[in-house]
Amino acid sequence: MTKAQRNAVAELLRVSPVADELGRRFGAAGHELHLVGGSVRDALLGRLGDDLDFCTDALPEQTLALVKGWADGIWETGRDFGTIGILKNGLRLEITTFRAEAYDGLTRNPVVRYGDNLLDDLRRRDFTINAMAVSLPGHDFTDPFGGLDDLAAGVIKTPDSPALSFGDDPLRMLRAARFAAKLRFTVDKPVAEAMTEMAADLDRITAERIRDEFTKLLCGLDPIAGLRLLVDTGLADRFIPEISGLKLEIDEHAQHKDVYEHTLIVVSNAVRLEGDAGPDFVLRMAALMHDVGKPATKAVGRDGRVSFHHHEVVGARLTRQRMKAMRFPKDVTSDVVDLVALHLRFYGYGRGEWTDSAVRRYVTDAGELLPRLHKLTRSDCTTRNRRKAAALSADYDALEERIARIEAEEDLARVRPDLDGNAIMELLGVPPGPVVGQAWRFLKELRLDRGPLDRDEAEAELWRWAREHGHIS
Repeated sequence: MTKAQRNAVAELLRVSPVADELGRRFGAAGHELHLVGGSVRDALLGRLGDDLDFCTDALPEQTLALVKGWADGIWETGRDFGTIGILKNGLRLEITTFRAEAYDGLTRNPVVRYGDNLLDDLRRRDFTINAMAVSLPGHDFTDPFGGLDDLAAGVIKTPDSPALSFGDDPLRMLRAARFAAKLRFTVDKPVAEAMTEMAADLDRITAERIRDEFTKLLCGLDPIAGLRLLVDTGLADRFIPEISGLKLEIDEHAQHKDVYEHTLIVVSNAVRLEGDAGPDFVLRMAALMHDVGKPATKAVGRDGRVSFHHHEVVGARLTRQRMKAMRFPKDVTSDVVDLVALHLRFYGYGRGEWTDSAVRRYVTDAGELLPRLHKLTRSDCTTRNRRKAAALSADYDALEERIARIEAEEDLARVRPDLDGNAIMELLGVPPGPVVGQAWRFLKELRLDRGPLDRDEAEAELWRWAREHGHIS
């Protein structure tokens, strides 16, 4: 017995009380039931979760009749596609009728056609490593397309020809890159060739579906492998062309670091700095997009030196546009954009020009993103010059220590003016309105510049501001 098979046995034993009982219910009614797809793959890898996928020859209404009264909960949101979901003993089970579906050739949407045998169902799946099944309760293993061997070899192949598979569902091309990132597998050469030739077919897929696959890819174990595959096959150009655009031409007269390779290193560094917290999409996306403003801002000076002035501003704008086009939630987009805009702020600290006021502004502008900004800034140091790298690291250590010192003295996380709106209205004798807001912002800027003021100082500064702006005589 191979290691993969031993893993599968151990994982199946863990879930077998539920899975086998369900299998017996289907068998008693004259139906087949198989654990299938990603669940079998993950069992063989020794990482089976609590979401299990099954296939059966029973139609959805027959499945419903078999699980009612047995399942702890039932949902029918996938019924039109032949899937019934149930909850049992903390496990989420999805049971899908055998399918031999085709696609309409224009969109991602399948035209559902029920099949009548396991082999056809497995043939229509995306990759061989997802085209294996285990019968229940008998635990007979079915692997008609060599998925077990491909799993052992760490290679991604399709059951049918890649062109036929991707023609049915172009999203599978992006999914191939996602599995390369998730499993650290390589993509079979014919699969990669088909991805390159058919990249334009990805335009048939909705932005939301692309977004979801790309998010999973970027949060994979090895996102760099997936990103390289997207760029090399031209898939990235279909939905996030800014990444391929980082491959700036480098000539012998105007040299600069390879921005594309630098970006991949920054993403890799950010993954490493996540620690045990798990994948942080916002941090990884900010690392990926932090330099996308460079192509538009590249300039060569008279001395031959290359500069990218204000690329963080341009990059933040491009990032917002791209994430909006991919239908990311506004809060996620805002966090990534803010990190891209702030990623250069630290450079210059080492020259000794930062006052405590500058540190307060750095912390206040970052807000809740400060821990991520720390990681992004450190990730962005990719110089091969050890002395320079050590100096940058020491400078950022010093900044973090300085932030900690000031935070110990002041509550930087909640910087507010020393007088609130009610006090401003009472002192100036003004009603709620624009003047109060202007005064509040003035006092906040003063608080950032000088730190906490006592009540008398704050009132004196408010009076001075009000006189200068004609709000009192």
